[in-house]
Amino acid sequence: MRIRGTTAAEIAGSVRDQVASGELAPQSSLPPVRALAAELGVNRNTVALAYRRLVEAGVAETRGRGGTVVAAVPQLAREGVGVGVGGDRIDLASGNPDPELLPDTLAAARRGDYNRPLYGVPAVDAGLDAWARADFAEDIDRPFRTLVTHGAVDATERLLDSHLTRGDLVAIEDPCFLASIGTLRLSGYRSAPVRVDGAGMRPDALRAALEAGARAVVCTPRAHNPTGASLTAERAADLRAILAEHPQVLVIEDDHFSAVSARPYHRITPPSSARWALVRSVSKFLGPDLRLALVAADAESTVHLEARLSAGTTWVSRLLQHIARELLLDPRVHELHERAREVYARRSGLLVERLHAQGIEVPHRPDGLNVWVQLDVDARAAVAALAQRGWAVRPGHLFSPDPAAHPGSIRVTSATVTEPQAQAFAADLASVVAELRSSAG
Repeated sequence: MRIRGTTAAEIAGSVRDQVASGELAPQSSLPPVRALAAELGVNRNTVALAYRRLVEAGVAETRGRGGTVVAAVPQLAREGVGVGVGGDRIDLASGNPDPELLPDTLAAARRGDYNRPLYGVPAVDAGLDAWARADFAEDIDRPFRTLVTHGAVDATERLLDSHLTRGDLVAIEDPCFLASIGTLRLSGYRSAPVRVDGAGMRPDALRAALEAGARAVVCTPRAHNPTGASLTAERAADLRAILAEHPQVLVIEDDHFSAVSARPYHRITPPSSARWALVRSVSKFLGPDLRLALVAADAESTVHLEARLSAGTTWVSRLLQHIARELLLDPRVHELHERAREVYARRSGLLVERLHAQGIEVPHRPDGLNVWVQLDVDARAAVAALAQRGWAVRPGHLFSPDPAAHPGSIRVTSATVTEPQAQAFAADLASVVAELRSSAG
């Protein structure tokens, strides 16, 4: 490796050229700042600035005392992928909704007035926009506009990219949605984990993240994935009061389970927030393949999103919008959502009850598709032992920016669990815990 240059731009360019040519492989260590400065005959501040530009560009990453290394594409966990389900193993890991509780998208595609739109048409279906504005108006008491994005993850990523730069600090729940971790890592943002309890984000943890310099907050107001927690009215008020002290912070609320949640929506965005967005995807109740989310946001954020989603570039398929509109306006789908709300609540409650009967406590009654179980044994060992008994679940550390966090927690997807399965799983988990306690003792 031979890095050349006498200015920060030349040094950074030399490193980038070697990364592009393969001379510098991912995870390769760059020379210490002082050593490279001496070798090139330049001030150490020049090398430090070059390294900072490489980090900002995502070419390198800093590891404290470990120095600066060439960045690699992060290996990220995803929902429904790599959980090892197969054969006789029962899937309590994927995080998916029950297919039987999703409407018929193909039938909806054939209904209505879809007219094969061409370039230049409005980016948002008028009927879907009207439905979304009415839906959001029930919860937002200030002016807003609605847009359609390619799902909640797409909306969150575009909103963050519109207002932040690489290296900025973002407050996210801990544990949190898998895709949130991936979004932050791939975009080069730093995570400020905010611990979650049964009532949602903890106020003291949010305050600490904001005082540490967080420039954005991403919060799930209900049916939090992975814990199933939902904000109470009191907790939401506490969080609003804290955020009111930081009006410059971007607030994103990801209300992903809106149509089938058993809990009310409680808003954390205070009136003083200048930049905010409420995101409601349709994946959990219309189908994961409908890559679509409805977004209500302040005027500035809407302009930024609109520029990135303008017709002729990356607007969301009007066919997908047509399907979503037909489904959301269909009374039969509303009835299906009512049923799904009851079924998901009953199944998660059933699993919690069976776990309690085995002496495994779940501290709060969850909403959504998953149950978060805290154990006093190593979660990875428990997951492996459960796999041998025919169960697929996910270890808690996957749902945190810190891989050392939540060593005794597992996430169990309850969306399709039956009563016999809940009974058998609870018994097997209790047996696994007892065995691991015995071996540890």
